[in-house]
Amino acid sequence: MEFEKLIEERYSVRSFAPEHLSDECVSGILDAAHKAPTGCNFQPQRILVLNNDEAMEKLKKCTRCHFNAPTAMLVCYNEDESWKRPYDGALSAPVDAAIVATHMMLAAQNMGVGCCWVMHFNPSVMREEFNIPDNIKPLALLVMGKPTDGALPHEFHNKFRPLEETVVYDKF
Repeated sequence: MEFEKLIEERYSVRSFAPEHLSDECVSGILDAAHKAPTGCNFQPQRILVLNNDEAMEKLKKCTRCHFNAPTAMLVCYNEDESWKRPYDGALSAPVDAAIVATHMMLAAQNMGVGCCWVMHFNPSVMREEFNIPDNIKPLALLVMGKPTDGALPHEFHNKFRPLEETVVYDKF
């Protein structure tokens, strides 16, 4: 799909058909994640794939924002493998994981898979349900599947602040 069309048509899907994603779809999304840029190419991302009924039932204990999706991927980062900015110690790993998640969302859209980025989840419950080690930090939950025929973007999807409010040149 042409990139401009892809980013224009992508929206947060919240209504999914019940079928789990095929292995081919999952592999395509993970391939896009694998190709995402990361700080110094350290690749601190860790992705938990949830693509069966048992895993999705566990996920429902972690968030109310599952939208009954048949599949989800939890994008995490290993804080021990992050590039660290020497001036202030800031870690690139959270940004790296966000870039990875964005690649995954766009790849899903390109394959006709609906996706919604969910940050409203309980990390402690997620850790417990899926045995996530302490050094692995959950960042973004991507719930996904084939959109239902009635799936529509949120009413605010195409409303944007004027560019002049979000971009400055030379100084703030």
